[in-house]
Amino acid sequence: MTHAADVTWMERAIELSRKCPPAEGAFSVGAIIVSAGGEELANGYSRETDAHVHAEESALAKLPADDPRLAGATIYSTLEPCSERRCRPLTCTQLILRSPIGRVVIAWREPSLLVADCVGVEMLQAEAIEVVELATLASAARAVNAHLLT
Repeated sequence: MTHAADVTWMERAIELSRKCPPAEGAFSVGAIIVSAGGEELANGYSRETDAHVHAEESALAKLPADDPRLAGATIYSTLEPCSERRCRPLTCTQLILRSPIGRVVIAWREPSLLVADCVGVEMLQAEAIEVVELATLASAARAVNAHLLT
């Protein structure tokens, strides 16, 4: 179920994605973790701390894994969490599944440009994580990635 707050948080995540240093062969993504009570807990964006860090990974790394506020939290990501990773042991989907986050909101699904078949959404749903796709904001999230999509 989409809430009005989902649009507001996703718009903020899209703003964060604009901070990403553009990189050939990597999407620019923003992510925000919001508590069940509507408090921003952490945020991150692609390449924020190193050339390989993903947005969800960056945001999750800013909180202790046992932070009780993660129970019932939502992570907003401008792109479907990755299900394949070359330069890290865990994908963003696996990192989310290892956390108590129960809801993921995305703006668009990963196209088959860099990964033939991203299955982050399916993996999350298979573990009873609620996934909401805000298709109305997909074009804004894609626009930040025009360097890859032209």
